[in-house]
Amino acid sequence: MHPPRIWRQNAHYQHSAYQTPRFVFSRLKTPIISAPMGFAATPEMAAAVTNGGGFGTYGATFDSTAVIKEKISAIRKLLGITHDTPVPIAIGFIGWILDMTEVSDDPRLAATLDELPVAIWLSFGDFGKYISQIREHDKKTGRTTFIFAQVGCLEDALRYAPEVDCLVVQAVTNSLPQEKRPLLVAAGGITAGAQIAGLLTMGASGVVLGTRFLFTPECEYGPAAKEALLAAGLQGTVRTLAYDDVGRTNGWPPNYNGRALRNAVMDDVEAGLSLEERLANFDASKAAGDVSRIVVWAGVGVGLVNDIRPTADVLKELHEEAFKHLHASANMLGL
Repeated sequence: MHPPRIWRQNAHYQHSAYQTPRFVFSRLKTPIISAPMGFAATPEMAAAVTNGGGFGTYGATFDSTAVIKEKISAIRKLLGITHDTPVPIAIGFIGWILDMTEVSDDPRLAATLDELPVAIWLSFGDFGKYISQIREHDKKTGRTTFIFAQVGCLEDALRYAPEVDCLVVQAVTNSLPQEKRPLLVAAGGITAGAQIAGLLTMGASGVVLGTRFLFTPECEYGPAAKEALLAAGLQGTVRTLAYDDVGRTNGWPPNYNGRALRNAVMDDVEAGLSLEERLANFDASKAAGDVSRIVVWAGVGVGLVNDIRPTADVLKELHEEAFKHLHASANMLGL
């Protein structure tokens, strides 16, 4: 799939059209993609990003097939598209969760593909077999599903590069062979337009933002979690499995963990409490409405944002900031 070479202008971006190597879908007006954040991204967030000219996503995580269908239906309504029209978003699946769901009595992948998402986003785990299943489903239906593969190391990038349409990476790399090289989109710690501009000049075809979109009304986090986000500083997060342990969501493959706001959950770990004791403390805090152990997933950019604003406004600001920096770079070269 080789779409046009330009993010075209629209009413939102009258003076800031980008020209880039290539990207996914012709309706994109900006290189910004929202991350399929489990427990945070919502149909409203995905639709706002897509409606704003970017590319929205929704992370299925542990959702049942029925819930996935409900959320895709909600996105359709928000985008104003009919039930038989492909939905211009990506549905995110986690590899190790698919390993459980696809052998259960409620397999998710094929049923989701039947809902016509334009793209599927795979991450975390050995998901080669799911790439094959998507391609087989496409052969049967005559569709072409765009596949994102989020990878955390060069080994996985080299493995999945020949099989997918786009790699989501934390560093733009020239180590991939040019033949059958997929698109590269950059992710990790991106909160400002200047960063977006820099990554585009390094060769990224787009950028993925997660944490920045947590600071929006469309984010699923409740008031306590958003207050914690606003209060967090630059050193306010930690990478650990401790929050998955207490949240009973720990099935991560080796070398993977999550980043969350540091709080009393980590205090319990550092105090040497056993898992049983930490679970008891977490459950007691939750039952009492004590937010000192609330699980708030967030990236390193959390300390750089200090307000809650609509997703559409955030998207537009990032787009305009990035364009301003790219324009300034071009002026330095006399272009």
